[in-house]
Amino acid sequence: MSQNQHSREEVLSVVEMRDKYDTAYPDYTPDPEVLGELKSLLGDISIIIVLGTWCSDSRLQVSHFYKIADEIAMGEKSISLICVDETKKASNGLTDHLNIVSVPTFIFMKNKEEIGRIIETPKDTLERDMVQLLAKK
Repeated sequence: MSQNQHSREEVLSVVEMRDKYDTAYPDYTPDPEVLGELKSLLGDISIIIVLGTWCSDSRLQVSHFYKIADEIAMGEKSISLICVDETKKASNGLTDHLNIVSVPTFIFMKNKEEIGRIIETPKDTLERDMVQLLAKK
């Protein structure tokens, strides 16, 4: 897959991503109480997800992220997926200004400014870490 901006369908066209998604997505059960809180915090937030389809953490966490996003009806237009190579770079320079060290990196933006990020694996659960990050802002 090229190192570029993609849709969920394009990312899931990579066999390794699809295989993990097909098991991790249905098996993940986000906390409904936390989801309610998260939904109220997402108003004008956009999320950039920098991932590597070759990376096991990306495969797992992106699957979990989409389960959360679908449960709270988060619009696809507020989510940007950028695939990178093993050097954590996108071929067109999309990530050059993002200081990506590990993947996946979930970058939360408000008014085109970064307000925080979750890198590689959540400290607790992805939805709890998202609430914790967004509640501070």
